Amino acid sequence: MDFARLDKWLWAVRVYKTRTDSADACRGSAVRINGNVAKPSSRVRIGDTVTARTKALTRTLHVIGLTEKRIGAALTVDFFEDRTPESEFEAAREKRANARRFVFKGESGGRPTKKNRREIERLMNPDDFYE
Repeated sequence: MDFARLDKWLWAVRVYKTRTDSADACRGSAVRINGNVAKPSSRVRIGDTVTARTKALTRTLHVIGLTEKRIGAALTVDFFEDRTPESEFEAAREKRANARRFVFKGESGGRPTKKNRREIERLMNPDDFYE
């Protein structure tokens, strides 16, 4: 295998939850290959650097293996080397912590309503947090 489709590769190595999410990210200019904006059908080759912006952070991945089939989370280390700066992870953690402080502020002082519980769950889900 000399290359793989970008949207399939991003989905297979678990950068995005679904293939549709990875294709939408490519169409929305959130994914770059070697600094160039990439389409979902772009070819990923070994040695490429893929920059993918997810809802929480921007990940920089160096491709060391190719696959178009979904793999287990433990096997992703065989397909890319994560070169994301630690500052990105720290910023995402800080944003999540700030959101939790806001949610559990206790504004009403009583039990949360159904609407409040839905908002809390929406905010606590890291995948849906930065929409």
